[in-house]
Amino acid sequence: MYRIGIDVGGTFTDLVAIDNTGQVTIAKSPSTPADQSFGVLKGLENLANEMNMTREALLQQTEQIVHGTTAATNALLERRGARVGLLTTQGHRDVLEQREGYKPARYDLRLAPQPALVPRYLRLGVRERLRFDGSTQMPLDEASLREDIRKLQENGVEAVAICFLHSHINSSHELQARALVEEMMPEAYISVSSQIIREIKEYERFSTTVVNAFVGKELKKYLTNLERLLKEAGYANGVLIMHSHGGVGTIADSIALSAACVLSGPAGGIAAASYISSLTNEQNLISFDMGGTRTDIAIIENGRVPLSTNRDIDDTGPQWRARSQQCRFASERLS
Repeated sequence: MYRIGIDVGGTFTDLVAIDNTGQVTIAKSPSTPADQSFGVLKGLENLANEMNMTREALLQQTEQIVHGTTAATNALLERRGARVGLLTTQGHRDVLEQREGYKPARYDLRLAPQPALVPRYLRLGVRERLRFDGSTQMPLDEASLREDIRKLQENGVEAVAICFLHSHINSSHELQARALVEEMMPEAYISVSSQIIREIKEYERFSTTVVNAFVGKELKKYLTNLERLLKEAGYANGVLIMHSHGGVGTIADSIALSAACVLSGPAGGIAAASYISSLTNEQNLISFDMGGTRTDIAIIENGRVPLSTNRDIDDTGPQWRARSQQCRFASERLS
C-alpha cells in the first residue's frame, strides 16, 4: 500500500509516494491555476508512470493522500474570493474598518488602508443585542434579519459572514441567523463566528469569519471537485488537507474552516523541518522552501516551532486568526 503527499504550488504540483518498505518515488506536473485538480490528476498520472503502473492501479493501492493547496491563499491574495455579505449587530458594521485602531506606520497620514473584503453597503446591522456576559438585552428581530437577507440576495451575495457581539459567550443569535440564511439563501456559503473562532476581541473574530467566507466558496468548489475526480479515478479513501497550524483536516473540516488553509503550504514545510529536527537531534534549524513564485523561511529554535495566533496579508490587509495556532514564518515574494 502507498501513501501519497501532494503539494500544489504556483508553478508546479509536486507529488511523493511512499510504500510500506519506505521506498520513495517523486513526480511533478505544471500547476493549473484555473482548477488545481487537473494538475493534481496529471501529477498522479506522472507519478504512476514513474512506478510503471496506471494511475488507477496506483490509486487503488493508496491508503492515504495528504494534500497542501494554495487555493485559499491565492483567492485571498488576488482578491478573487466570493462576494461576501456581513450580518452583524446593529451599529457595529464598521468593525472591519476600525480594526484595532492600529496601523503599521502610525505617523504616515497618507497611508491608505487596504479596502475591507466586504464593502460597507453589504455590511448590514441586525436588531439584536447580547450583553458582555451572554445574557440577552434585545432578542433577535426576525423581521429585521429577513429584510437584511433579502438585501444581500438582491446584491448577488455568494457567501454570508455572521458576526454578532459577544457571540463567543452565547451563540444562540448567530445560530438563529444561520438557520434563516440557510432557508432563504440555500446556495450561499455561510461562515458563523461562533463556529469559526470562539474567542473575545471583535476585530479578530469578525475579520477571521469574513476571510473564511471570502475563500470558502472557492475552496469548497476545488476540494469537492478534487474529491469527485479522485473517486472517479479509483481512489476510495479520504483526503487530508494541510492547515496553517502544520496539521491536517478532512475535506469537510477544511471546507467549513477554510481560513485555516490560508498559507498552509509554508506550514507544511515547517512541519517537515520540525520532524527532521527530531530525527537528527539538531535543535536549531532554518527551513528554506523555494517555489516558483515565493520563498518561505522559518526558524526552529531549541527544537520548537514558534507559533502565532495572528496572520496578516499585505501588511495592512485582512487579518485572520485560526482556531488552532499557526506557524510563524517569513515569506518573500520574488520578482
